[in-house]
Amino acid sequence: MTVVSRTPRHLALILGALSMLGPFSIDTMFPAFRAMAAQFSADKLAMQQTISVYLLAYAVMSVVHGPLSDALGRRRVIVAGLLLFALASVGCALSTSLPMLLAFRALQGFSAGVGMIVGRAVIRDLFAGDDAQRLMSQVSVIFGVAPALAPIVGGWLLGWQQWPSIFWFLALFSLLLLLAVLLHLPETLPRTARQPLQPAAMLQGYWAMLKNPHFMRLALAASCNFSAAFLYIASAPAVVGEHLRLAEDQFGWLFVPMISGMMLGAWLSGRVAGRLANVQQLRIGFACCLLAACLNLAYHGSVPQPSLWPTVLPIALNAFGIALVFPILTLAILDMFPATRGAASSLQAFTSLLLNAFMAGVISPWLSHDLAWLAAAAGLLSLLAWGLWRWQHHRQFKAVAPPSA
Repeated sequence: MTVVSRTPRHLALILGALSMLGPFSIDTMFPAFRAMAAQFSADKLAMQQTISVYLLAYAVMSVVHGPLSDALGRRRVIVAGLLLFALASVGCALSTSLPMLLAFRALQGFSAGVGMIVGRAVIRDLFAGDDAQRLMSQVSVIFGVAPALAPIVGGWLLGWQQWPSIFWFLALFSLLLLLAVLLHLPETLPRTARQPLQPAAMLQGYWAMLKNPHFMRLALAASCNFSAAFLYIASAPAVVGEHLRLAEDQFGWLFVPMISGMMLGAWLSGRVAGRLANVQQLRIGFACCLLAACLNLAYHGSVPQPSLWPTVLPIALNAFGIALVFPILTLAILDMFPATRGAASSLQAFTSLLLNAFMAGVISPWLSHDLAWLAAAAGLLSLLAWGLWRWQHHRQFKAVAPPSA
């Protein structure tokens, strides 16, 4: 295991900032949806594709980031991804048509995931066990700031300048991250531990992971659990503007409680690492997610016009539960393939992103007109995630249990 001179806190700041790139790419746009739609003569469904195209490209490239970092080193791949993201953001800012914008959004998606995906492998390169969970939780706390801060920043920028300023901001943000990586992030994968970059071997490795039922159950559980929150993120323009009847600069009323819940859950996960059994933490997290769905469904199924706090507080509880579950499931997935952690991180991200793209492109436009239906869909995702984890836990327990006399 590589030893670095910097403390986990320094690493948490850098890796957390890198993981913020993806949420910033999505959420800063939300306040500008109406202005962009008006300029490009696009309807709500067409504008939603600016998220779906980004997520699909993110998902496709996510299966490459990890193996590239396994072969070339973590730091080199992160640097290349940040450079490409900066160029794509400039292209978005200069777009003169919706197809042009969608093309550069796809290019953003190809590069935005490098920080999160490779960053997870960096954590596991350096630390194991409770230390890895603590650092993963610290990164999650910083990551959690992004979805709350991004639409607020987008609203400020939109009030100050026109919508291209949002993408100029993203370009500047990625260049600042690039500078931080060059100055302060060490290479964590020694040359002796690197894998040859062979497409056939990479595909065989992915096929082995896809055939591994333990891996797939945990990857799907993590994906479904996070998608319960992402469904609200993708539906934020409808939730904030249509249902809660708030202004374009008031997205924070939805995102601040949601991300506060996520940050609190991530902080608590780090605090209880080594003190509370992982199984108990997972049970508490899933219970919070399911309770949140029941509260939201009961409320929105009974009132014609929703109020702010009864809507957003259950969403915050759901985010709290997700943050308790996420570090444990992620580390368990990475530990299944210690020689190719980058590839394992990539496939987990790919699974999650495909589901999120489906949420953004199909489920959100279909259900966002009715908050009760959104709550039901989020609850179903949480229930499915819990069921997959229970299935895996039961199978794992049977595998290690001693034979009966």
